Amino acid sequence: MAENAPPRWDRRMQQRLSRGEAAALGEMYDRFAALVHSQANRMLDDEDAADAVTREVFGYVWENPDMYDPKQGSMRAWLAFLTHRESVRRLRDAADDGDPDGPDALDERVRRATAAARADYIVASMPAPLRAALELAYVQRRDYRQTAADLGVTADEARRRLRLGLQLLSTARTRPVEGAPPPGYGRAL
Repeated sequence: MAENAPPRWDRRMQQRLSRGEAAALGEMYDRFAALVHSQANRMLDDEDAADAVTREVFGYVWENPDMYDPKQGSMRAWLAFLTHRESVRRLRDAADDGDPDGPDALDERVRRATAAARADYIVASMPAPLRAALELAYVQRRDYRQTAADLGVTADEARRRLRLGLQLLSTARTRPVEGAPPPGYGRAL
């Protein structure tokens, strides 16, 4: 199998969606709705708007399953891209409707939200041992020794996992996530 080939699940899901299998959309929703909703909510800081973006994204996928191009990245990356694009569109529409902060504030909000969404994607995509170490250290406020004890690994291994996890997270502000679709991927929602 080619290195850039999509996972088998992604190919099968696209085929099922293209045939109009409603169960496929349900399966996809169960698997990715939390990702889509949390990314939209993080960008928009509005639960109702995040709900609307989630509906828009899955509606778009249902109506346009052939817009997914496996050569551009995973199904997960495509959904994250669609979510980002729809969230940015909503932010820009809100700015056009009289946002007093102006376009510079909007651009900064979009940049911050994009970095946050990339960080969410990176954390969700990283191997479970790295994610667990980061959660213990930064969410539960454990030091590396406590993290090591909780994970059942050596202190050196805990430090290695934390360092690698932080290195991955640091890329959120500097470059797009590997495997994520390039700008302009697909058509507008």
